[in-house]
Amino acid sequence: MPILVATGLSKAYGPRVLLDNVDLSVHAGERVGVVGINGSGKSTLCKILAGIESADAGEVIRRRDATIEYLAQEPELPAERTAREVVRDGLREWSAAFEAHAAASEALGHPDADFDALLEAQAKAGAEVERLGGWDRGHLVDAMLGHLKVLEPDAPVGRMSGGERRRVALARLLVSQPSLAILDEPTNHLDVDTIEWLERYLSESYGGALVLITHDRYVLDRVVTRTLEVEGGQVHSYDGAWEEYLMAKAERQAHEARAERNRQNFLRTELEWLRRSPKARTTKSQSRVDRAEAARDQAAPTQQRTAGFTLETTRLGKTIVDLRDVSVTLGDRPLIRDLTFMLTSGMRLGVVGPNGAGKSTLLRLLVGELTPDRGEVIIGKNTELGYFDQGRSGLDDTADLMVNVAGHDDKVTFRGERIDVRTYLARFLFAPDRMRQKVVALSGGERARVALAKLLLKPSNVLLLDEPTNDLDVATLSSLEQMLIESDATAIVVSHDRYFLDRVATHILAFEGDGRLVAYAGNYELYRTLSAAAQAEREAAEKALGKAASKNAPMDASAPKDGAGVDAGRDAKNDRPAKLSQKERRELDGMLEAVDAAEQALAALDAQLADPSLYAERPNEVRTITEKQQAASAKVEQLMARWDELEQRRAAAEG
Repeated sequence: MPILVATGLSKAYGPRVLLDNVDLSVHAGERVGVVGINGSGKSTLCKILAGIESADAGEVIRRRDATIEYLAQEPELPAERTAREVVRDGLREWSAAFEAHAAASEALGHPDADFDALLEAQAKAGAEVERLGGWDRGHLVDAMLGHLKVLEPDAPVGRMSGGERRRVALARLLVSQPSLAILDEPTNHLDVDTIEWLERYLSESYGGALVLITHDRYVLDRVVTRTLEVEGGQVHSYDGAWEEYLMAKAERQAHEARAERNRQNFLRTELEWLRRSPKARTTKSQSRVDRAEAARDQAAPTQQRTAGFTLETTRLGKTIVDLRDVSVTLGDRPLIRDLTFMLTSGMRLGVVGPNGAGKSTLLRLLVGELTPDRGEVIIGKNTELGYFDQGRSGLDDTADLMVNVAGHDDKVTFRGERIDVRTYLARFLFAPDRMRQKVVALSGGERARVALAKLLLKPSNVLLLDEPTNDLDVATLSSLEQMLIESDATAIVVSHDRYFLDRVATHILAFEGDGRLVAYAGNYELYRTLSAAAQAEREAAEKALGKAASKNAPMDASAPKDGAGVDAGRDAKNDRPAKLSQKERRELDGMLEAVDAAEQALAALDAQLADPSLYAERPNEVRTITEKQQAASAKVEQLMARWDELEQRRAAAEG
């Protein structure tokens, strides 16, 4: 049964048509992804569906009992209220019913109470509590605040950053459990762990219908069941998630291309006939003339534009970026502790970690906006940094696009040539009517494209990109990925977009808590694999140490006598550590050589994984080499543990 049905929706801003006679419906339980280039009308469509905006024509019919909640990109929240109070508003109906039930129950304890009326009120309130989700929903407020990492739930939201306010608004929406949730870029300002939690929650726990605008292609692939594409004023519906959408769209475009070729062939034939045949003007041939004119007037299918990003680089020197024992603290909290790292040519370093860990701080160190408390930040003399900051602070909101990019000139210098600024902006998917828009009136994605246009005019050989994927549409993201890969750019990228990092990153630098940063060779998926393996090894080592400690602990007076239950490796007769056997002595004598050989094998595999050419030239070998590296690392750990065990037993027996 549909939750809402939209028919004949049209919406325009001046001459710019966003929606043209659009029909669509959303059914209970559906999870619908909405995609399209920035400025195509995705947010406008969702606001109309949610009742936030009105269409110029058409109507939206919503099921009478349905609750519909909308998450805006920049939600408005009461500044004086705390985060917990705002999120609790999501349970307002439930709280009212719960409190009514509690009040009726308490009143029943008075001897002069109207028992019949109170029992009826209690039953009615209880039924409402059950309808709204049951008796245990009260804990959801704190649980949701925790999942979304709202660290100061009792702080007024007016003091919070834009990202924190979005997380508060998202928490409020999720606890309300609406019939239909309409989410506009919910993953913006979330760290990777929180995105992965949200992904699981929406696909496994959330019971309502969902309409979701997002640029996160993993979320699109793992959450949605149907995809809507907003393009050229139309909305095309495709069954399935991101991968199915791509295949179905390719088929639709191929069909349209065939139809267009047939139309052109028909036109050529008919126009030639019209030109040559004097009978073309007779009544008998009028139907043929009409067909030709109809084919001529038929619009050709529109092709989705793609951005054309090009990076102009200059030659790098021997030293590019070199961090030596760098430490930064915020108050008494270490953000970066003893970081030593060297960026090499062609390395695309993805920087990941929780919100507030210090990722943006790292980039600000490199551009000189901050100085470390300890250590050195060395930028090579031939290194030219291009910085794309998260706040897009280089833009002048009061000026239009052309002035922001070219000043008051009508041309820009790009790749050594003077070209018209309009031609340059068209590469970034800006239509002519948008180029004189003030930046303040642009969407978040359009602002990001203007910032990229400014950045790529400046010759640079190292890009520093702070959350470049925020607000960008998928088509623009693909163009940015292609530019970074094909230009063999050297870059440091702070991003929460796992798909982007999987495609672009050659190495990952991870904030792993308490200011500790760990570098991994490979993309994001490989980092997660290696990180999980390292965590498993640490846990196994801690477990082994715990067992060893319990074995070496003094025996209790009530321990079994006559050797029963005595550790192997102890002499049961006199309760002394047993001497090593001849075989164990030979094993111990050869242990140093065995460890050296294992460490050399591990170092060789580490070197292969640290070589950028592996990922560029032999990507099919990465998984095999990674598995060998993990096995080699485990072997070193096992040999070291065995060596320590034998050495301790030898020392104990001889002591």
